[in-house]
Amino acid sequence: MKVLGETEIETEVVIAGAGPTGLMLACELTLAGVETLVLEKLPRRIEQVKGGGIQPRTAELLELRGLLEPLLERATSREPVGGHFAALPVPLDCTPWRTRHPFPIAIPQWEIEEVLEERATAAGARVLRGTAVCGVESDDDGVNVTADGLRARARYLVACDGGHSTVRKLLGLPFPGRPGTHQAALADIRLSAVSSLVPRQAGHMSTLIRHAGGYWGMLVPLGGDRYRFTFGRAEQADSDRDTPVGHEEIAAALQAVYGPETTLGAVDNSSRFSDATRQLEHYRTGRVLFGGDAAHIHPPLGGQGLNLGIQDAFNLGWKLAATVQDRAPSGLLDSYHAERHPVGAQVLHHTSAQRVLADPNPSEDVAALRDIFIDLLRLPDTNRHLAGLMSGLSLGYPLPGDHPLTGQRLPDTELVTEVGPTRLSSLFGAGHAVLLDLAGTVPADLGLPSRVDLVRATCTEDVGAAALLIRPDGYVCWAAGTSASCGDTLLAAIEGSLTTS
Repeated sequence: MKVLGETEIETEVVIAGAGPTGLMLACELTLAGVETLVLEKLPRRIEQVKGGGIQPRTAELLELRGLLEPLLERATSREPVGGHFAALPVPLDCTPWRTRHPFPIAIPQWEIEEVLEERATAAGARVLRGTAVCGVESDDDGVNVTADGLRARARYLVACDGGHSTVRKLLGLPFPGRPGTHQAALADIRLSAVSSLVPRQAGHMSTLIRHAGGYWGMLVPLGGDRYRFTFGRAEQADSDRDTPVGHEEIAAALQAVYGPETTLGAVDNSSRFSDATRQLEHYRTGRVLFGGDAAHIHPPLGGQGLNLGIQDAFNLGWKLAATVQDRAPSGLLDSYHAERHPVGAQVLHHTSAQRVLADPNPSEDVAALRDIFIDLLRLPDTNRHLAGLMSGLSLGYPLPGDHPLTGQRLPDTELVTEVGPTRLSSLFGAGHAVLLDLAGTVPADLGLPSRVDLVRATCTEDVGAAALLIRPDGYVCWAAGTSASCGDTLLAAIEGSLTTS
């Protein structure tokens, strides 16, 4: 990164937005040795719980980079409980997906951001706060970004600046979809007195929602006198998103739902949100790419938003790094849109369905539909399907290749290598692709690029292949049986799907 003066910087990638998506992307880029500048309009991090849940697949990905352990140290203590679909009273069971992390992890969003920023800056990323992007001009070779008097030149700009993305608006890109029909408020609060209706510990979401006095509300204990309070009122006209959520408004909702004995002591922070559903048609426009809420917004049901953004970053990071370092196969960067846009569309689709089922004032027909759906959720096959969908564990990409594992995640299996026992997840700390040889299938003289690590190991369980090529984001892009020859098909897979050098 070159600082050309007090107001000019030259770097390889600029990221707009220091939320979970932008910071995760910064971690991935700096891990690969890419010069990265993060511009954040807020002068300081807002310590708000907000999107405070890490889904099982996101936990697996974070573990690949050694980021899960420091996050678990900050997690909110609670009994393990399955996720939910539309807040229906049947926990989702992720154990059939063979994951080490079958339960969502509760952790405030600002804590996630802090851990990611510490990792990114330690690796060389620069984060400038109080620096709002106000101008974007791109050409064939790069992009110029203006932010509060600062001018940055980069090869690429990635907009991770939220649902009201400034970058998206500066480029005049349409954000098609459906406007919000309901609005609610979210507040991190402290209670000075509680009634018997206030939950003492966090449990399944279906046990936390209450309806009373024309309100619906959900209190989630965070420890001590701290709670996250989400609430809405069906008969109340929507307020402007920027209208502050006042102390009196929160207190009225609290007492309506949890009784007059429940007393609001303090409001740490608060905000409003809606159930709007929108998605960019293209996640890339020339030298500008989009991730997280800047690319898609949806109803906040099932704890999807933060996880969708972090997984966008995992998919994009290694591809953008390869592109910046001129070792990317043709079309690799465009595969970010091809792979992640359908995933975003799927989340928009099922959160829209959840919005109907979770209506706090359901019609008689919706109530009947809920009853039927609850019965279906108790069926193992239905529960497994929705558990895989909501956790991200069932996600796969349509990659070329005939082997059934192609495009899929692998469970974090136990391995024995020449240096001793280990786990599959421990092989990805460097952010490289891994060629896992479980049966001596890979020729000893096969020349591999520097960012593809060959690991010869044995495994007590049958993973379904003798050799597998796994991308830096943990998805299989090539696999062979014991009788298959690695030769041309393996090298072609590397050069076509990963790197040319």
